[in-house]
Amino acid sequence: MARIRIEQLKKYYGEVKAVDGIDLDIQDQEFVVFLGPSGCGKTTTLRCVAGLEAITAGSIFFDDREVHLLEPADRNIAMVFQFYALYPHMNAYKNVVFPLKAQNMPKAEIAQKVEWVADLLKIEPLLSRKISELADGDKQKVALARAIVREPEVLLLDEPLSALDERYREQMRMEFLKIQKSLNVTTVYVTHDQREAMTLADRIVVMQDGKIVDVGEPEKLYETPENVFSGYFIGSPGMNFIETTCQQDGTLRIEAAETPEVISVSEEVRQQTASYGRDTLMLGIRPEYLFFHHQTNSLTNFIKINLLNIEEIHQIRYGNFYLGEHLYKCMIADENVQPGTEGFASFEPEKVRFYHPDSGELLT
Repeated sequence: MARIRIEQLKKYYGEVKAVDGIDLDIQDQEFVVFLGPSGCGKTTTLRCVAGLEAITAGSIFFDDREVHLLEPADRNIAMVFQFYALYPHMNAYKNVVFPLKAQNMPKAEIAQKVEWVADLLKIEPLLSRKISELADGDKQKVALARAIVREPEVLLLDEPLSALDERYREQMRMEFLKIQKSLNVTTVYVTHDQREAMTLADRIVVMQDGKIVDVGEPEKLYETPENVFSGYFIGSPGMNFIETTCQQDGTLRIEAAETPEVISVSEEVRQQTASYGRDTLMLGIRPEYLFFHHQTNSLTNFIKINLLNIEEIHQIRYGNFYLGEHLYKCMIADENVQPGTEGFASFEPEKVRFYHPDSGELLT
């Protein structure tokens, strides 16, 4: 298997900077997921690694081997695409053995490898069937079998689940994870679905406008995103970001609240706020760390709110409320709470993150 090293990679299409000078080190046997919206550069980066796109500048290494000038066939990679890329005139078996025959592999070795991959993916009953006879999830299994049967150094997956129905996605997520751990193959996976990224990745690479804006293990990116974009994009729902004003006594004031609320902050936060010459900063908190209460009781950090409506996401009840013109979410434990209810949203200070009001970068 291979370690992948990307150095100052650039890919321009005329004036369009699809990939704009990224650096990344992917460890041998690591499962890395590139995550971001359409047009962020994630698929272009993958295609550069595969050799399907000629790079504008920079370098790509597999271990110590410089590969960015090599043809795809010389990189010892395998790739699975969004739309299967199977040969429709061949049955499943012939699709799987095609890359082995292209290598002039002996028949006995081909038979051994097909038996191995068919058992690994549980596709023995599918091998004799035509591609048109297979369900979408089974087609993707056959495509995966064809990719891994020759045991590549690097496995590249370009949004392989986005064309599948939801019932197949969960199953295939587990298949990809099982295969990657079984083969210990260095894997790069591209998706716009943060749920896929959080489920599969050893590390997530968040991209925006051709640049890497955040990198880390799923839990780290969820709990402490490096910037506002990453906080919005990761999580369902995404992180709340509330504009606050830092007072001379070190507290924060939420001007947009119905009655301006004051929140205590640390000396470190005050110093960082003072360092950039502004008295405002963004308070970031996940909706599931913002709890609805009917009364303040012994609460120390809270915001007075009026619930606009209530929705259920992944079996968790969230209340929507406005502060000024912006909509936020909090978690509701009481099943009897109804839209229009007034109350208080409270939080623990250790769950709060602070961000620069202009750059959106993490301060603490």
